[in-house]
Amino acid sequence: MPDIIDTAINANTFNTLVTAITTAGLDTALKGSGPFTVFALTDEAFSKLPSGTVEALLEDVLELRKVLEYHVVAQKIVAVDLAQLSEVTTTQGTDLKIDSNNGVKVNDATVVTPDVSADNGVIHVIDRVLIPQ
Repeated sequence: MPDIIDTAINANTFNTLVTAITTAGLDTALKGSGPFTVFALTDEAFSKLPSGTVEALLEDVLELRKVLEYHVVAQKIVAVDLAQLSEVTTTQGTDLKIDSNNGVKVNDATVVTPDVSADNGVIHVIDRVLIPQ
């Protein structure tokens, strides 16, 4: 089974995310043994950001890393377990709020495709970029 990075590449809907992960130098870590839970952003989710935001992030590697690490949890949490939680701590160091009252929401993003399995964890596809406060 492919790792999280190869799973994202093979899906062909995470091109911006893969570029961002590579630019930030996080690709090696996310190819590691994990396990990881990644709240993954499709190209469509990135397109919802204000014009120029993605380009600005790609030029500011420290800020880009913060944003990307805010989408990663250093454990494997499948959807059924995620729905039982009220928050999870990211590798960026802060918490994401989990709300499962109407589907599963992570902060203000909705999980649109849960439980995409990878060799070193799980991907939950979300519909918007999470910005750490």
